[in-house]
Amino acid sequence: MIAISPYDRAWPEEFAGLAARLAEALGGLAVSIDHIGSTAVPGLEAKDVIDIQVTVRALEPAVEAALASLGYMRLANIDGDHRPPGAAGPDGDWRKWFFGPPAGQRRTNLHVRVAGKPNQRYPLLFRDYLRAHPVAAGAYGQIKRQLARYHRDDIEAYYDIKDPACDLIWCAAEAWDRARNESSGA
Repeated sequence: MIAISPYDRAWPEEFAGLAARLAEALGGLAVSIDHIGSTAVPGLEAKDVIDIQVTVRALEPAVEAALASLGYMRLANIDGDHRPPGAAGPDGDWRKWFFGPPAGQRRTNLHVRVAGKPNQRYPLLFRDYLRAHPVAAGAYGQIKRQLARYHRDDIEAYYDIKDPACDLIWCAAEAWDRARNESSGA
């Protein structure tokens, strides 16, 4: 069942605790560990699931072994991300590993993506855009609330509609990022 919860100020702290354990287990295998998804946007309602992105140089067995040592289980049937319309490049740019949480740990989605790939950048830019644009974040929250209302027991329908809505936000985020870079001279 899909349930959307009001924003919880504890989410960033919960992420920090999870990230510290991940950093210790992964060591130099992790390029970065980031809080992504709706729980990473202050004020945004969300499913009560902490989304974490571990950025690595490569999807290699040592990464999976380090995560398994903490009890994370890789779900082999989830091996890639939704590809936005018009995204150029090879399908491999959207490849990832996805892990469920250890037994007894709070609900978490752990996404492992390769540094520099578009699917690694997408959730960070998406998060940063929503943090900087509270009106867009509020509209996104309304979309999720209505999707949960009408598709609470149909996860496929929920994501079939939510993914294109996210792509619209991502397009705006890309334009916002280009404008920021142009104004800063980057």
